[in-house]
Amino acid sequence: MVLSATMLCKSFGEGAAAVGVLEDVSLSASEGEFLAITGPSGSGKSTLLALLAGLERPTSGEVWLAGRRLGGLADAEMARLRRREVGFVFQTFNLVPVLSIEENAGLPFLLDGRPRREWASRVREALRAVGLEHRAHHFPDQVSVGERQRTAIARAIAARPRVLFADEPTGSLDSERGRVVLDLLRSAASLGCAVVMVTHDPSAAARADRSVHLRDGRLEPSARREAAC
Repeated sequence: MVLSATMLCKSFGEGAAAVGVLEDVSLSASEGEFLAITGPSGSGKSTLLALLAGLERPTSGEVWLAGRRLGGLADAEMARLRRREVGFVFQTFNLVPVLSIEENAGLPFLLDGRPRREWASRVREALRAVGLEHRAHHFPDQVSVGERQRTAIARAIAARPRVLFADEPTGSLDSERGRVVLDLLRSAASLGCAVVMVTHDPSAAARADRSVHLRDGRLEPSARREAAC
């Protein structure tokens, strides 16, 4: 397993004012698996994704990611692990407006202090895979919404991560652009990356190999699916 979580609990606040968001959540994902996490708004989906990715720390429980126990890592080590082993695709894209599409796709390498000669070919390959090679020198405000989302996917796959997390990746897209994004996520899984996607869209979840459902901070029984064509 490249990703494993055991008995995760998360609450915010302290004492009598504490609000529980997740309770005793356990799940795992293997290399090459496309896992969907579904549930209504407020069920804890995005919080769970943040815990799995090391963006938040659980109140209790453990997460193992790419062979490392996240609870044993200092903040700097956690950030380094995310840059090198993890890809992220967010609904809001999180692109840097003053950087070109190419630079946005190469942002994990830039943050890691690696010279362009080490990563330029990987970024070009990722942009080619998402059909944006011709937009490399444009800026985010010069491309369409769908192209911004594909830039975020190029950024996620350029570093060849072992796990790719996607938070509502089709939420702001029309059905055709959403289909393209899901095709790209499936392609990432086919290359051996574990893809973990949070979505409230049943049609998006149907593209996954397996789905789990969160309700009131708890996981309901999972269901394995055949991947959609």
